[in-house]
Amino acid sequence: MSSNNSSTDSFRRIDIDRLRIEVDLAPDLRVKFVGRDLALRKIIDWAERGVSAPIVVYGPEGCGKTTWLRQSVEILKTMNYKVVYINLMERSLEKALVYSEDLKDVVREFISGTLQMLGAPLSIAIARLIDLAPAIAHEMIKRFRKPKIAILIDEAFQIMRPEEAAVYVKTLLNIIEHPSAEYDRIVAVVATSEGRSRVEIGRHRWAHIMPMWNMSKNDFRELYDQTPGEKPSFENVWRITGGNPWVFRELYMMKWNINKVIIEMTRSKDLTPHFVDRWRSYLEKAIEDPDHLWHKDVPKELIDEMIKRNLIIYNMYERDTVFWIDYPPPRKDLEIGVGEEVAWQTPLHREAVRKALER
Repeated sequence: MSSNNSSTDSFRRIDIDRLRIEVDLAPDLRVKFVGRDLALRKIIDWAERGVSAPIVVYGPEGCGKTTWLRQSVEILKTMNYKVVYINLMERSLEKALVYSEDLKDVVREFISGTLQMLGAPLSIAIARLIDLAPAIAHEMIKRFRKPKIAILIDEAFQIMRPEEAAVYVKTLLNIIEHPSAEYDRIVAVVATSEGRSRVEIGRHRWAHIMPMWNMSKNDFRELYDQTPGEKPSFENVWRITGGNPWVFRELYMMKWNINKVIIEMTRSKDLTPHFVDRWRSYLEKAIEDPDHLWHKDVPKELIDEMIKRNLIIYNMYERDTVFWIDYPPPRKDLEIGVGEEVAWQTPLHREAVRKALER
């Protein structure tokens, strides 16, 4: 039997619908995790075989990486994995650190001395979790007999320079290749919306780099249908979100005031008159077709700045599902700002730049 058939059979054996979690889309709205079947199948496939190197997942901010990882925790637990999940963007330790019940003693031993720093702000304590992850993994390997281990780290590179991110990935690779004791299988996934470290990590070949895109149109419709009350048509919502759950949440929170959400994005991305005037001619072309940024005459400084601000995804992968965590975007869809080689993270990001150009 081929590995693809084996993965499909396992996917069917595991009752995914029963395991689907509920998430807070907004303070007053709790929804069920929908779609992403291909992404969940990837997790099951990795869990069955283990990984030979860390999986580094890049994708637009708010595309659903965090929810996918949280859903993956439940699947991995069902597959008898000892799971540690860390999210450095959370504001409470309870949400920033999630782990299997049987790891309670191991985790507490590590965090008791490291995180309970007198007078240390909570943000510093949470940031320290990233340093603990490799140590906890080593301890699990030593303490349990041939364990199956999963280390899932969310938004790890937001607090690192690209070279630091590469070294961190190498640390995870060393756990896989040079463990402190024998283990059964390991799954190590690091997800981020920060794109600057992608080249540095790829240069060393210490990880398998895989992109994740916004939700497919069919999956996004399921999310749209769960939202109560009057709202714009699905097609109008799709055109401004491109399937991005975070943008959808912002629209819901702003009572579907699209202009207000665009203005907030313009401010959050620091699209100042100085930035816009300096790069105006390039930005005006990119508004119409992001692939204009792929031309050799576009200054690298502008590309680096747009990647740093999480405005675009540069150097898109082939649209074959083997390279992607879930379904890839279309090869080119200018309505939602997707080009062949460059894409706006969401149509909202494009509209924020358009608004800044108009000022």
